[in-house]
Amino acid sequence: MSLPPEFALIARHFRPLAGEGALDLSDDAAVLDVPPGRRLVVAADAMVEGVHYLPDDPPETIGRKLLRVNLSDLAAMGAAPLGYLMTTSFRRGVTEDWIAGFVRGLALDQAEFGLQVLGGDTTATPGPTCLSLTILGTVAPGAELRRAGARPGDDVWVSGTIGDGALGLKVLRGELPGDAAGHLARRYRLPQPRLALGQAIATLARAGMDVSDGLVQDLGHLCRAAGCGAELAAGAVPLSPAARALVVADPALLPVVLTGGDDYELLFTAAPEAAPAIAGAAERAERKSTRPNARHGDI
Repeated sequence: MSLPPEFALIARHFRPLAGEGALDLSDDAAVLDVPPGRRLVVAADAMVEGVHYLPDDPPETIGRKLLRVNLSDLAAMGAAPLGYLMTTSFRRGVTEDWIAGFVRGLALDQAEFGLQVLGGDTTATPGPTCLSLTILGTVAPGAELRRAGARPGDDVWVSGTIGDGALGLKVLRGELPGDAAGHLARRYRLPQPRLALGQAIATLARAGMDVSDGLVQDLGHLCRAAGCGAELAAGAVPLSPAARALVVADPALLPVVLTGGDDYELLFTAAPEAAPAIAGAAERAERKSTRPNARHGDI
């Protein structure tokens, strides 16, 4: 089935996703109010076919991943979601059924995370498909968590488990043994934005970001922002049972775990005396957090 004209496509698939401020996606821009006593937080990420997702990934998971990697940026700032703008450049040959699946994924996660689309643009391209999303969130003034702020002597914390996304990509590419529908593949296709945890620790942590480019590289970003250095105890980095089994079988995979991307966990630093409060906040957010640093100090 060939694609209908742009406006018919928007009306059929994207208008049902629209929030009140989107004006039925019939105007040139959205109009929305920021809740009283809150500041606007804005972030953007793009996904390119064959780079950030596999061409044969289910379209539903691609829509969900696009929204979730942007929600992860809000989580890293301690912000709550408000809405999003989206630009889609679909490769020629993409069917309307594929787009319908992509939209189903967006609808599922809009309901789960409490936000709606506010506008955007839809175009066609010779390829590959390029999907871009700008997300809006809010945070109390002064409560946003920034990358800069780590200090010598801080604990380094990371949520969840590390390395699942990178290993999951290898499983899906057939480079590692494993179930293509199993835990590691799901973690690559459907990262979990840690919104509740980000909001819970925002006023307790000194610096933070999400792990999208790999734990080692992203910790380097935090260190450069603060003029500090850090050491990680590799054995203390939290691994899922599936990842640990692969690393035990092949220790050469440990660098992949530590440097691979697509984890979308939270990485943050805090004063040692904040540890009990952070552990309590993480427990309330139902998200275990671990301190994998042996030492944190001046460069």
